[in-house]
Amino acid sequence: MGNKISRRQLLRTGALLAGGLPIASGLLGKAQASPLYHSEGGEVFPESGMTVAGSKVWTEREIALNAPPELKARLFANENPFGPSDKAKKAIMDAMPKSYQYPFMFLQNIYQQIADHEGIKPENILMGAGSSPLLMASAIYFSKPGGNIISGDPSYEDLPSKAARFNEKWIKVPLTNEYTLDLDAMEKAIDGNTGLVYICNPNNPTGTVVDAEKLRAFCERVSKRVTVFVDEAYIDYMEDPAGMTMVGGVKAGQNIIVARTFSKLHGFAGLRVGYIMAQPEMVKKLENYTEGPMSISATSLQAAIVSYGDKEFLQEALKKTLASRDYLYEVLKKEGYTYIPSHTNFVLFPIKMDGEHFVSEMMKRGVGVRSWKLNNSNNWCRVSIGRMDEMEAFAAAFKELS
Repeated sequence: MGNKISRRQLLRTGALLAGGLPIASGLLGKAQASPLYHSEGGEVFPESGMTVAGSKVWTEREIALNAPPELKARLFANENPFGPSDKAKKAIMDAMPKSYQYPFMFLQNIYQQIADHEGIKPENILMGAGSSPLLMASAIYFSKPGGNIISGDPSYEDLPSKAARFNEKWIKVPLTNEYTLDLDAMEKAIDGNTGLVYICNPNNPTGTVVDAEKLRAFCERVSKRVTVFVDEAYIDYMEDPAGMTMVGGVKAGQNIIVARTFSKLHGFAGLRVGYIMAQPEMVKKLENYTEGPMSISATSLQAAIVSYGDKEFLQEALKKTLASRDYLYEVLKKEGYTYIPSHTNFVLFPIKMDGEHFVSEMMKRGVGVRSWKLNNSNNWCRVSIGRMDEMEAFAAAFKELS
């Protein structure tokens, strides 16, 4: 393909139509469970991808749809409240007059921009409206009769839960005692029916990371047997993203897929821009199951081009995020709570009441957070990092319940 993307490649699609998620009738009232999907092994997964085991675990969508209008702090969806940057906003406005045109040139520019920065070629990249449709494409492609997919437990469930919809067996490997992905156990779980090993690093919801050199060795070794998918959605929040990424494996020709998104540090959760990096042959296979780059609006693409190079804004957003996270740590410690040290824009910590009840009580106080199940307990809370005024609102509400 060279360094240019043809119109045929941009338009190639195997689009799949998916139904919308069901809406809960009321967060503070009686909960109505989402429709469930059954895997071949008999396990049950909600449509949202969040695990239900014993009691309800509310999804971001359900919380958002049922949040009161006077919400003081939106801390349930791992968003970046500091973005998009002013330059990205201006780029959106500048792109409006010609938004009646298909964004071919914008696509070529962003593909080349990413390729130059990562030291790969444009044909190693596949973009989408956020990383979600690319996760779906991978779930579809790697699902096969009698097959299985391996992930950590708990970890981000979007891809494996979607694979479970297609009767793929989902093998969940418990985390280590340090709440990190257990790479050794995940490797041992691989068998002749494994289609994909999914690694979310940094991990959601724990915010932990695995040693970079150990993960590199894992990818090099395991990718000779089965495809390894490394989701790096939160890598921009790390101290040394370049030293932690697995893109080197792509450059080395390994059978791995690396996912990135603009939804986090760039502040594009609502603008929807994401991409994967893989071998050209894999890119061609996956683009048959997604609309790919043509699903991204011209305005979002132009904003992404500008934001990708806006290092000053990204550094400032990171600085503010870390300050808010440190503030949260101090609040938790003062109230006698422990937490899992995070490498992301969220923090997971154990609470002293049922998770659903805690979420409801916080919501009554105008603060939206997520409950979580960990170690067979629903008594965990995940707090997204917000602006300082949002973290102060969390602190005030939390002190009433702690």
